[in-house]
Amino acid sequence: MTEDTSGTPKPPLESRLGRDSPFDFGQRYLKDEKQVFNCNAWDNVNWDDEQLGEIKEKIRLQQEHPVSDFDKRRFNAQPEKFWDLFYKHNQENFFKDRKWLEIEFPVLYEATKKDAGHKVILEIGCGAGNTMFPVLSKNENPGLMVYGCDFSKVAVDLVKGKEQYEGLNRTGNCQASVWDLANEEGKLPEGLDAHSVDISVMIFVFSALNPSQWHFAVENMKKLMKPGGKILFRDYARYDLAQVRFKKDRLLEENFYIRGDGTRVYFFTEDEIRHIFVDQCGFKEQRIATDRQLLVNRKKQLKMYRCWLQAVFEVGL
Repeated sequence: MTEDTSGTPKPPLESRLGRDSPFDFGQRYLKDEKQVFNCNAWDNVNWDDEQLGEIKEKIRLQQEHPVSDFDKRRFNAQPEKFWDLFYKHNQENFFKDRKWLEIEFPVLYEATKKDAGHKVILEIGCGAGNTMFPVLSKNENPGLMVYGCDFSKVAVDLVKGKEQYEGLNRTGNCQASVWDLANEEGKLPEGLDAHSVDISVMIFVFSALNPSQWHFAVENMKKLMKPGGKILFRDYARYDLAQVRFKKDRLLEENFYIRGDGTRVYFFTEDEIRHIFVDQCGFKEQRIATDRQLLVNRKKQLKMYRCWLQAVFEVGL
């Protein structure tokens, strides 16, 4: 048995898959299977034992055909090269205004209020600025500073090339730079001092790291964050459709894959995230939940099960 932060015993993870109660992910619940194709998506959808069995069988087949040792070395040697290519190929099409942030992580927008005072937000893995620009578009706080950092120089150049960046950078409200979250030297992003960040945003970032890099990444986070600061986390969960769809010659390590474009992705459980951030690094767990959605292609009558993890961690005072 495991325990949550309140000390209440929880059953083993395996028995909880598909049965956790997420927080504020949505309000559309499928109560009648006959209605499944009436909407494009359903929230908090449970997997039954048959579906779990099918998922595990597909992953077992993946394990029989892992990536060759040669390709494993190649993909792990220079991961930034593949992210640079990713952003070169996608350019502006990759920008997505994450409107759901305001619902899921309201603390972000509390920092934009006129009387919020000096606040520092760091978007790690900023990509095309998918968090920093939507947040800044609603900013009324002259004391707000938003930093965007990414492993990929191409991504950072994409942010700096946006029309709104120049003005916001000139007024001292934003800055973008290249930074490796998992660097082993403990280097911090350009312009940031130790213990200077109020809010860090990590959306689909941690999954791109090799498991051997997790320790360095969380230590760098610990060095960056202010006492009382918050880490906002969202990433891929175990048995998400993206994991199940992988074919042979894509498995680098257990639950860690290489995509067709050469970028890497790991699929987490709640307990793994808790162990990395809470047990190993000492962050306080405010909440961890699993977001399970059933997406529907009504035209093709297809059902697609998606699964993400979402969490908020706090730095001890």
